[in-house]
Amino acid sequence: MAFGVSRSELNEWKNKCIRGEIAFLTHYWLDQRFTGVKTVTKVGCCDIDRLQAWCRANGLDPAYIHYREQYPHYDLIGKKQVEILKKEQLTNHLQRFKLI
Repeated sequence: MAFGVSRSELNEWKNKCIRGEIAFLTHYWLDQRFTGVKTVTKVGCCDIDRLQAWCRANGLDPAYIHYREQYPHYDLIGKKQVEILKKEQLTNHLQRFKLI
């Protein structure tokens, strides 16, 4: 279940994905499979080659990209989420969701 993100933020993320940009959307998230994890960052892009290349460039396995939805994305959680948000200079995501 996702929460803590506005419709306009979601639409902006979708539009960036459609344009073939690498787009980041962080939101609160609860999943019983990941105890203690409260947020996820979806890194999306409808240009699959670009998304796969982004994953490899960041030491992530493209095999974990979610293709079943209209907007392909990679879910970042935990330490790797914080590491990449810092690398991408997305301080607003880190502060807003109290990741730092």
